[in-house]
Amino acid sequence: MNLSIKPPLTSKVYDVTDFSSAQELYHSNGWTDGLPVVPPTQAAVQACLDWALMTPDQLIGIEPVREQPITAEKLAINAVMAGCLPMHFPIVATAWAAMMQDEFLLHGTTSSTGGCAVLVIINGPIRLEIGANGTFNALANSDRATAVIGRAIRLALINLMDVRPGGIDRTTLGHPGKFSYCIAEDEEDTTWQPLSVVRGIPNDGTSAVTVMAAMAPRQIMNEWTTDPKEILETFAAEMRANQRHYSIYGGNYAIVIPKQLREHIQGAGWTKRDIAEFVYERARIRRAEWADVGKAAVVRDRGESVYTALDSPDHLLVVAAGGPAGGFGAVIPPWMGHKTKAVTAAIGVCVDCEPPKG
Repeated sequence: MNLSIKPPLTSKVYDVTDFSSAQELYHSNGWTDGLPVVPPTQAAVQACLDWALMTPDQLIGIEPVREQPITAEKLAINAVMAGCLPMHFPIVATAWAAMMQDEFLLHGTTSSTGGCAVLVIINGPIRLEIGANGTFNALANSDRATAVIGRAIRLALINLMDVRPGGIDRTTLGHPGKFSYCIAEDEEDTTWQPLSVVRGIPNDGTSAVTVMAAMAPRQIMNEWTTDPKEILETFAAEMRANQRHYSIYGGNYAIVIPKQLREHIQGAGWTKRDIAEFVYERARIRRAEWADVGKAAVVRDRGESVYTALDSPDHLLVVAAGGPAGGFGAVIPPWMGHKTKAVTAAIGVCVDCEPPKG
């Protein structure tokens, strides 16, 4: 591909007099998430495409249900609007390619009344290149890169898939992760394998993203033990609570383990696989427990049926991230059990050319 000859951008161009006029244009047309946007000039959009070595008409993927094609140019426009720099765009493009895999169920997750968001987890050297911070405030506004990458996912859903509240998006409540929900794993301060490697991406310096249809994080705390089983039982108890209060069915859960708790678990020689197997055994409830939380009408004669939060240990996403002090952690539940599966994809690799890691 000869990038010295650049195909022209084909999106409609709007002339505005100043920055304020650009904001009003975008807000009045429903092209924003309610926050100010960066005007997507042709130069800024082209810079994203150049960085990713993409042509404007390059197909990122086709949403399986609505058969909506997503091109690099349209995605780059939304990335610029979100505040992305060109170096952020390959992550946005790879995340979107992963989201459009059948097993992610993009249409279902974005149109449901359940109100999940797309959680993006970044692994590999690209984290350091873009300045993504996996320590302090890891699940919030920890750094520029994760903030704008997560926001680019949402803006593109609004503008390319028409996922607007009251339209395609039928969310009853939603959660703040629908503005931006992106985290980088703290690979430098852990003995564990990166999430991407656990999920099948080669451990050869390849960067990757994992996308998951996720509900809001549920924070836990346990500062009273150094026993890995007792620490992980706190996580499992929160997962059981989610089964009782939200969905009983198993699927992908993510758990985020910051340094203080992580060091106790690592020090005892536990790997991410050991964690997943322990949590798989502990995070399960009987259907009869639904009667304790006002759902007796659906228990019927299946009270002794056992439901696991995870379909298998492989479905737990263990992420090392968070600040250096405090016995805290987080459980991030799935949207609706196994209806959707997390997808991991290598950055710079054609997702449709190699099977994604679902």
